[in-house]
Amino acid sequence: MRKAILSIAVLGILFSAQVFAQTETSGREKVYRATHTKVTELKHTKLKVNFDYQKEQMNGEEWLTASPYFYPSNELILDAKAMLIHEVALDNNGKKFPLKYEYKNDVLKINLDKTYQKNQDYTVYIKYTSRPNEVKQEGSMAINDAKGLYFINAQGTDPDLPTQIWTQGETESSSAWFPTIDKPNQKTTQEIYMTVPDKYVTLSNGLLKDSQKESNGMRTDHWVMDKRHSTYLFFMGVGEYAIVKDKWKNIPVDYYIEKEYEPYAKQIYGNTPEMIEFFSKKMNYDYPWAKYAQISGRNYVSGAMENTTATLHGSDILQKPGQLIDENTWEDTIAHELFHHWFGDLVTAESWSNLTVNESFANYSEYLWNEYKYGKDQADYHLMSDVNLYIHNPGDFKKNLVRFNYDSREDVFDLVTYQKGGGILNMLRNYLGDDAFFAGMNDYLKTNEYQNAEAHQLRLSFEKVSGKDLNWFFNQWYFGSGNPKINYSSTFEPMKKQVSVTISQTQEKPFEFPLAIDVYDNGKPKRYNVWVNAEAKNTFSFDVSKTPDVLNINADGVLLAEITETKTPEQNLLQFTNSKEFKSRYNALTGIKDQVGKNPAAIRLLAAALKDPFFRVRIKALELMDLTNPDQMKALGADVEKLAVNDPKTLTQAAAIAALAKTKDKKYLPIYEKGVNAVSNVVKANSLNALITIDPSKVKILADKIDLDGASDELLALFMPVVVKNKIASQMEYIAPLTAFYPFVKFQDPELGKTAEEGYNWIMSSDHLKAVEKITKTLGYAKNQMENNPQAKMMVVQTLKDGLSKKMELLRQNPQNAASINKQIDAINKAIENFK
Repeated sequence: MRKAILSIAVLGILFSAQVFAQTETSGREKVYRATHTKVTELKHTKLKVNFDYQKEQMNGEEWLTASPYFYPSNELILDAKAMLIHEVALDNNGKKFPLKYEYKNDVLKINLDKTYQKNQDYTVYIKYTSRPNEVKQEGSMAINDAKGLYFINAQGTDPDLPTQIWTQGETESSSAWFPTIDKPNQKTTQEIYMTVPDKYVTLSNGLLKDSQKESNGMRTDHWVMDKRHSTYLFFMGVGEYAIVKDKWKNIPVDYYIEKEYEPYAKQIYGNTPEMIEFFSKKMNYDYPWAKYAQISGRNYVSGAMENTTATLHGSDILQKPGQLIDENTWEDTIAHELFHHWFGDLVTAESWSNLTVNESFANYSEYLWNEYKYGKDQADYHLMSDVNLYIHNPGDFKKNLVRFNYDSREDVFDLVTYQKGGGILNMLRNYLGDDAFFAGMNDYLKTNEYQNAEAHQLRLSFEKVSGKDLNWFFNQWYFGSGNPKINYSSTFEPMKKQVSVTISQTQEKPFEFPLAIDVYDNGKPKRYNVWVNAEAKNTFSFDVSKTPDVLNINADGVLLAEITETKTPEQNLLQFTNSKEFKSRYNALTGIKDQVGKNPAAIRLLAAALKDPFFRVRIKALELMDLTNPDQMKALGADVEKLAVNDPKTLTQAAAIAALAKTKDKKYLPIYEKGVNAVSNVVKANSLNALITIDPSKVKILADKIDLDGASDELLALFMPVVVKNKIASQMEYIAPLTAFYPFVKFQDPELGKTAEEGYNWIMSSDHLKAVEKITKTLGYAKNQMENNPQAKMMVVQTLKDGLSKKMELLRQNPQNAASINKQIDAINKAIENFK
């Protein structure tokens, strides 16, 4: 599972302690969550289903083969949420014998015909109706709904939305569409017969074995999965898709894509075979399944889901050339979900408490792919961005990575399991070395393939391969919470020609860890790798000729820690120009942000950063500078102009154009005019902003050159002021989600918050159904991220009530548009109820 991540602005808001404290599950008693006791062992699940699009229900027949797990048993207990149960029988070679059963509180208890022994199989037949809209369980921060089965535009009433069906099983929602034991430590083979209108294609786990035409324009597809996998990974997808074929070796690799996006399928998904090859080689374990398919679903409830052999992505994956030329923003997710087919699908967490063995690895696979495909700088940048999300959310500091006392199983889908967990694996890799780390992963997979596992088994595999005891590592990073918070001091001893460096940990419980320290002597660094004991203070001595020019703590950027330090611009310049590691360069660059324009060394550092081989460093330098300052323009202007025209990365070109635009100098007009016609959306947007800054009268002519449909969060935030100020109605729905959070944005960026508020009021005073729906949908995602923050929820409710008042006034003034406006009023009222 890849969590849905809201916009950058919203993330900053929701994870900001300045607005409200994150206290997930505060005020509620946490309950110890033991691994589910296995009374029954599922063997095979056979389903025959068809769909009632009008009622948004599914008619199902199930043949469930099982046996007692160990102890003799005369009953079968299944999860079955909000269903109608029509018939339950024992199936004995095709003959049905009715069985007594009880169905209440979403549990189906079946009395078997006799007491069965371990490995004595029986098959139960169940005829039922699935009613997903009657399911009562709620979603979470990661997965914002839990109906299990979703009908999208089922009656075809929305001309702009395709008709689709898709399922979402994680965490325990598969039992909303078929009776099962809905726990991660249950694995079964499966087959599904899906009867659908012939115009639709279907997708499920495993291989399509047969497809038969039926009467009345229907068709039945028979999908078979002959390897065991967990019930939450069962999947069905139905809709009008093009199927773009690819392959890895002899394994089919298919891309199910909405037909409008078919020309771009290879640009979006095309690295998948290379990813399969890379991951197979890296772990010395070939992709273990018969096929790999990827599909997207509208109105998806999270980011993406690793259903075995049939990954489901949210529709944000659907990108066009204007976005893809800048960056395939979904490529990390494609890697993440694919990697789950080893860590999560092949070997599955035995309980949600141990979700780390699924999600931390999938998170770290993004690092591995970036490192292989785009270089270590890109991988380190990605990891730094991820870990910073965890670091800047204080509420996560006290959460263990493996935790058994959560309030809801959904709580473990968080920044600790994902982002922090990925950073922990990076530390473990660096401690063990690549050979041992990847050999340990291989041993874990081979030892536990097609079974379930937990963090202890992971530790044992790494210990088995490396010969090292890793209890110290797992106790503090897996079964403990927090991270080192470090400050340091140094003293030079002239007689000994030594510097003593004291590392102080300020958090309550000290950690032990390896630490890389660069000591700069006469302008050159020397790397020392030391071991920090679990003590409040550790002191190390290093030979130097004089007081060190600079000390770079955590020089390799590996340790997951918060480091407090202050360096002069001269020291940051020295660190930047002598560091190979991305994070040391980036920290040096961001360390001068308050000195730009005040110190010549800061300008020299910016000049060096503009020539850095990694484009993210170049972009950061462009964001920090101010070319309206004569000194900066003299030193940097020519280089910025070159980047605006010739940089190989369109994102860097765009950042350079934005830097030039601040000058309002007309000599750059040819660059902007060319940029407005670029393929890149962000180059277009920044060029348009630059032109409008110089000549505001051009806004109406140029505004429609930007395609904001599916645009990145950065582009939306950039373009929102232009749309709002000039009331460009054609772009209203696209900037709508950002406007919904204006009360919070004001805390972070008062100017942007004022624009967002103006945009929100504009939307609420206009008859624009899609814009209102975008706002209410986005707030629905956010609700689960602020579930235990009543202050934030109150602010959202008040914002919605203000919008509702404007809509009521709009209706009073425009009764002829009552049908459309009333739909908007209903959407807002539902959103208000959702937050109560």
